[in-house]
Amino acid sequence: MALPPKLPKRPKRESRWRSQAHLAFVRSFSCSMPSCSDMPIEAAHVRKGSGAGMGQKPSDDFAVSLCSRHHQQQHTMGEDTFWQLYQTTSGHSVDRLLEAFRNGSPKRAEIARVKADRANG
Repeated sequence: MALPPKLPKRPKRESRWRSQAHLAFVRSFSCSMPSCSDMPIEAAHVRKGSGAGMGQKPSDDFAVSLCSRHHQQQHTMGEDTFWQLYQTTSGHSVDRLLEAFRNGSPKRAEIARVKADRANG
């Protein structure tokens, strides 16, 4: 008995939206953690709700401004714990923060188009 024909691999596609302009926009703000004025500012990617798998970086529209210290803390303590701390200290959710960066971005029309494409499969 012969094996069935091998299924061809689906070509890998870059599903991650990238934009240096959006990341520069995010880095132009102070740290998103309340009462923090530390520098330098980094564009920190948020995995929560991004759909990025293990070992994958989320799309650039899932980036927020964090100082180096808080960005490191985000990775060290874990995303869920870090963003719960953010919500406790700021009174806002990380989703609301991400939406503010998306809406203010010079790439907001492109972000909206990418989000619509993702929703439609």
